Amino acid sequence: MFYVYILQSQKDKGLYIGYTNNLKKRIKEHQSGQVFATKGRSPMKLIHYQGFLSQKDALETEKYLKTTRGWERIHRMLNNTLK
Repeated sequence: MFYVYILQSQKDKGLYIGYTNNLKKRIKEHQSGQVFATKGRSPMKLIHYQGFLSQKDALETEKYLKTTRGWERIHRMLNNTLK
């Protein structure tokens, strides 16, 4: 299984979008400061994830969510979560 996930920094409320094939391990890496992109923004909270059988589908979704339209979709989809 492959996952696209969205984390929210509890420090600055910013979002991080990522991809992994081991969600539990990856979240632990973010929480322990092992991921450069989120190291100074801990703690990070998992606010959304999607599972995919296809690695290609997961990577394409991650890429899309990082576009302007993808960010708009995230904000619509998680409107109440992000308040």
